[in-house]
Amino acid sequence: MKNLRGAVVVIAGASSGIGRAAALAFAREGAHVVAAARRREPLDRLAEECSRIGPAALAVPTDVTDPEAVEALARAAEDRFGRIDAWINNAGTGVFGPFQDAPLDLHRRTVEVNLFGAMHGAYAALPRFLERRRGILVNMVSLGGWAPVPFAAAYTASKFGLRGFSASLRQELRRHPQIHVCAVFPAMVDTPGFVHGANVSGRTLDPGPMLYAPEEVAETLVHVVRHPRDEIAVGWPARAAQAAYALAPGPTEHLIGIALNRALDRARSAPVTHGALRAPVPDGTASDGGWRARKGLPSASTLSAIGVAVLAAGAAVALGSRLGNRSERSKR
Repeated sequence: MKNLRGAVVVIAGASSGIGRAAALAFAREGAHVVAAARRREPLDRLAEECSRIGPAALAVPTDVTDPEAVEALARAAEDRFGRIDAWINNAGTGVFGPFQDAPLDLHRRTVEVNLFGAMHGAYAALPRFLERRRGILVNMVSLGGWAPVPFAAAYTASKFGLRGFSASLRQELRRHPQIHVCAVFPAMVDTPGFVHGANVSGRTLDPGPMLYAPEEVAETLVHVVRHPRDEIAVGWPARAAQAAYALAPGPTEHLIGIALNRALDRARSAPVTHGALRAPVPDGTASDGGWRARKGLPSASTLSAIGVAVLAAGAAVALGSRLGNRSERSKR
């Protein structure tokens, strides 16, 4: 799959955010994109855009919580393009706020989309991969699959479950070397996801300054389809969360809890919203969520590069000063 020209890639959750950015990225690489999500109009526009910059694309309105709809998505991809080379389970949602303050159906819906939606995708894709003896399944997990996120308990449960599900499938398929199960773990990404998720905290959400661009995650998805890996992180905060929770789970939980509680205490009041969990909403159809633009910030990768450069410059100045002092002392 190093050459994606003519490949057939199914992307669930493609109407906005990372999924939309990924669809455009694969189209630019010459792949046929089969875009799936609940909203028809954004999907149709996306398929037209993909077809303009790449080969023919297909939009298939799909609710990933419905296994029959997901199977119909797979059949539609095969009917149009003859096969499926890669399947990306990207649909996701969440509920933010104290667990007991959200209606239970919102928690259930979160697990149904994030975990069962991916299971439905795998259930449709794997028999087709096994028949052809090749294929790539990519599950979008997140930083929340490595470290627990307070006030997002159902989201954390679904993502921990999705990571375990991916690992289990990987071992079941180990006798099929050309079938890969990959898990991607992005840090915080600037997408419309905060509009589509539910917020029962009564506080304004602010994802902070370290936000990666959805296009950076899309590039990772293209890379992992070309060069499959079991697990891959996007952004150093995701890697840091993985290492911290593996080495010191108790202190990591404690620090994350303190940070989020303090952030909520300082946040402005906001109305309770249920987002798009129960039904699609018209808002948020772009790849970008607009957070970085409103804050006047570059991508987190750029901020990280600036930080590294500043540290390197400071270290160089300190080292130069120390060497200069040593030279002066030696002259005396």
